[in-house]
Amino acid sequence: MSEPSADVAILLVDAGIARRSSEAPTKPLASSKADTLRGRKKRASVGRSGLPALLLLVGLSFASGAAVHSSAAEAPREVHGMADAFAAPGVALAWGVVRGASETATVVVVRIVTDPASYPWLAVAGGDPFTQRKQPLLPAIRSTGVTDLRLPRAHFADFPRTELRFYESAAAAQQDRPALVVYFLGVPDTTPEFATEDKLQSYLNDRVARLPDGTGSKAP
Repeated sequence: MSEPSADVAILLVDAGIARRSSEAPTKPLASSKADTLRGRKKRASVGRSGLPALLLLVGLSFASGAAVHSSAAEAPREVHGMADAFAAPGVALAWGVVRGASETATVVVVRIVTDPASYPWLAVAGGDPFTQRKQPLLPAIRSTGVTDLRLPRAHFADFPRTELRFYESAAAAQQDRPALVVYFLGVPDTTPEFATEDKLQSYLNDRVARLPDGTGSKAP
């Protein structure tokens, strides 16, 4: 009786069937050959099935790492300004109100002082946190050191959020990628009011000059 083929031997081993023969014992060489072929096929099968999964895992890892790096690189520093004055390296802000003959004529002024070496471009936007409506208040402009943003006080009833956006380059400004965002919700409660424009300007000059702003700019 002839020996079974290597493929038949592999099927017999996988099924857990011991090959018996009343005529002659199984030759060690055939068993060894079957085991060797079986091992080779198993390794080849594992290699073929595992390789796509491994490549997919590596690809996902690189994609995830790139996404995290990109997100971290683009996320601006965001700070909540709560008082009528704010200071950070390269930036100083002060709020004031000049009363008009009516509420409609009353004007809120935000003095924005920047170090052009740190933030050569800036922009300001208003927003409503509830409706998500936005309104540009100051398009991206090149910093001149001192900028006064003037808004009617009634504006804050519709757009209570004010975002001051500071950019490190013209390219960042064009792509709206600020390095720093300082936002306020409404007019700060501590904001002083003045009866005349000259008193407001005198106050803003003095207030900014006393801030530890780190801008290197001097109040006008």
